[in-house]
Amino acid sequence: QVQLVESGGGLVQAGGSLRLSCAASGRTFSTYNMGWFRRAPGRERDFVAAITSSGGNTDYTDSVKGRFSISRDNAKNTVYLQMNSLKPEDTAVYYCAADRNPPRYGILRKTAYEYAYWGQGTQVTVSS
Repeated sequence: QVQLVESGGGLVQAGGSLRLSCAASGRTFSTYNMGWFRRAPGRERDFVAAITSSGGNTDYTDSVKGRFSISRDNAKNTVYLQMNSLKPEDTAVYYCAADRNPPRYGILRKTAYEYAYWGQGTQVTVSS
């Protein structure tokens, strides 16, 4: 099992940037695909971005393409989400998640129930 701890959330003005980090425990981090999801008030937990175990493939939801960037450092057991040009609609609790049975061929899952491990979340608030 792996434990995930997010950090880096906060309050930022529209157009600003934040970098979220997710630190993982355990020795198997490098074998997991990782994802970032977010839950805005009144919404389900929505997919934001994902990255393969090697970092060689990434995917994003359309609304963040060109603004957000996911990356990972397997030596540090950490996955990051760089968020630029933030908008008020990006306001949400952001969660990192681990896919312990990643599909082959670099395929990335985008639904929350397919991820086995979750962090506690970090609040991101973007003011207009």
